[in-house]
Amino acid sequence: MPLPSVDHIVLRDGQRQVLLARARQSSGQHRDVLRARIVLAAADGASNAAIARMLGICDDTVRKWRHRFAQHGIEGLADRPRSGRPRRFSAATVAEVKALACELPTESDVPLAKWSCPDLAAEATRRGVVSSVSASTVRRWLAADALKPWQHRSWIFPRDPDFAVKAVRVLDLYARVFDDEPLGDDDYVLSADEKPGVQVRCRIHPSRPPGPGRRPMRVESEYRRHGTLAYLAAYDVHRAQVIGHCAPSTGIEPFSALVDKVMTRQPYARHDGCSGLSTTVPPTVAGRQLHGCTMRFPTHR
Repeated sequence: MPLPSVDHIVLRDGQRQVLLARARQSSGQHRDVLRARIVLAAADGASNAAIARMLGICDDTVRKWRHRFAQHGIEGLADRPRSGRPRRFSAATVAEVKALACELPTESDVPLAKWSCPDLAAEATRRGVVSSVSASTVRRWLAADALKPWQHRSWIFPRDPDFAVKAVRVLDLYARVFDDEPLGDDDYVLSADEKPGVQVRCRIHPSRPPGPGRRPMRVESEYRRHGTLAYLAAYDVHRAQVIGHCAPSTGIEPFSALVDKVMTRQPYARHDGCSGLSTTVPPTVAGRQLHGCTMRFPTHR
């Protein structure tokens, strides 16, 4: 006959309801369900051996959670903090590797344009910062501070000595101000640009639409080339609309066609004469009866 447990379980007000809810969970963690069933069976007077047979576990597991509940109640059914494996790398070592990631590879005489995690691990080992470290460990260290040395953002230094003056005019137009005067309701700001060398390609067979069962759209990998085109577009800054067209190449004729396309459609078409043109506009455009003011701003130079 098994000896009775020294941990006698008596459930107080509300404890049984909490344990029953845990034991009946269908989507809860198995360990929480199992511990709740152990305590409920113990509260009903079952022995450790009987509970172990009923739940298919060993006696030591029943004894452990029975004792935990007797000592600490429902809070004792939670896992205790674990120390885990001792740290292999000190905080100073981690900081040195992160500092290395914030340097350019050329500063370390490494023939790379940007760091990767395997490269950082190899360089830290070469410098003697660590005896050995894996690329995945370096990746975790960098992720803790959102460091991504393999990414970059381009920037251009302005070479035009009058860049600040021209930039002020552009910023004023974005703020709907021209020559220190606010723009009216019938004034519009459009920014035009061109994109040459756009490759024209088409699939040999038409794409197939997606279907039921999460089948994605099917696109053939092969295509035919049809040369290159230029795309010219005008963007209405304050109305967020784009007006554009394709042309065989860039030049004054495609740009004039874009001007005609913009100035002959509403709300840009006017009948009250030309308001003026900048002296930087090509003569062939300046001689046209445009109902607007055209200004040319060289880009970032």
